Amino acid sequence: MYFLRPEDDFPPVEMADDEGLLAVTSFLNKDRIKNAYQKGIFPWYNEGQPVLWWSPDPRMVLFPEELKIAKSMRPYLNQQKFQVTYNAHFEAVIDACAQVPREGQDGTWITPEIKKEYASLFREGFVQSVEVWDGEQLVGGLYGVYLRKKKVFCGESMFSNKSNASKFGFIKLVQKLQGEGVKLIDCQVYTSHLESLGAREIPREEFLKFLK
Repeated sequence: MYFLRPEDDFPPVEMADDEGLLAVTSFLNKDRIKNAYQKGIFPWYNEGQPVLWWSPDPRMVLFPEELKIAKSMRPYLNQQKFQVTYNAHFEAVIDACAQVPREGQDGTWITPEIKKEYASLFREGFVQSVEVWDGEQLVGGLYGVYLRKKKVFCGESMFSNKSNASKFGFIKLVQKLQGEGVKLIDCQVYTSHLESLGAREIPREEFLKFLK
């Protein structure tokens, strides 16, 4: 694990420990974040901690053509039970993601610092959001980093206030990104929920090839 000064670049990701922790900084800014994602690194830490930077091996990813749509979701999609917008209410989405209780996690990693810097990156088009609506009520959504030139989308967090709302938004996003030529969706680390949608783990070395 490396302690980085403001002028220091990230070390090679192969220097990360067994859990994927690569480096620590005392600060967070949008230029550091942009540089990190280009190298397969992302921040993940709790409020009160220094900023922890990760590059796990293996990496959880979804190839858009491998998206799995459960039978239980087909009525939602066929009947368009929700409406989806893109980049319409980013701050509402990230605020809602920060409030979701997560198993094995005390508090949220979406700190005020994270919100501020990702909102700045959203205004630059580097971060995208998806909003899922039931009428005029925001019931689900997600956000992530769009490496448009590399045809990679890095999912960050999602929330759902109504059954299947976030899954509906995720499926719609994957279909949209596939139409835009995206080759890979970075899901970062394994969860059974992501696996049920078709995501799988691949070696970090293979993942990094998509960023070069």
